[in-house]
Amino acid sequence: MIPSIFDKTNIPFLGKALDAYSLRHEVVSDNLANIGTPGYKSKRVRFEEMLGDSLGTKLIGLSRTNENHLLIGKTKDDISAQYIEQNTGDPRASGMNDVNLDHEMAELAKNQIRFKFSSQMIANIFKGLNKSIKGEV
Repeated sequence: MIPSIFDKTNIPFLGKALDAYSLRHEVVSDNLANIGTPGYKSKRVRFEEMLGDSLGTKLIGLSRTNENHLLIGKTKDDISAQYIEQNTGDPRASGMNDVNLDHEMAELAKNQIRFKFSSQMIANIFKGLNKSIKGEV
């Protein structure tokens, strides 16, 4: 009974979104940490594809027909490498590598806002469930 309550909310979607935002934060942080490394290629998270793949399989109930397909219940660490790609280059970046400080800081700020919004949405869902259980609604 409890799993069906959570499946009727946005909690699975928001949980996957938080995993993706966390992964994006790690990748952007790595890019910033390597801004002075000669020859370093910046990386990007293919967020929309990661989220769509991980949720799409569950939503339409497809079975896994290829070993490269996502399994339901995989952790962020299991799927992270599939959705990280190296940047092809940025002409605005420093002469050492293709990391652009302004772009990376903007990505970090946008990602932080999205993470905070998603976590607040989950908190609100749990508050609503808590009120329902207590009969306050």
